[in-house]
Amino acid sequence: MITLDVRLYATLRKYHPDSGEPIPVQMEDGSTLGDLFNALKIPRGEIKAVFVNGRSAEDDHLLSDGDRIGIFPPIGGG
Repeated sequence: MITLDVRLYATLRKYHPDSGEPIPVQMEDGSTLGDLFNALKIPRGEIKAVFVNGRSAEDDHLLSDGDRIGIFPPIGGG
């Protein structure tokens, strides 16, 4: 098992409103960001950018114990 520190930003906080920041999440060894999105029940279409330890990452990024993950929605505005 690995433990991740996950931060949800802006409108994505609605998926875990009662959780503190960061949210500690345990996943199986060999899990990817895509697996994390599924575990958190966040629709992929609502995610615009993801950073793992301060670096942009894609859905197939392999997660490691202690990773710090920031998940951001699309930002509207003009």
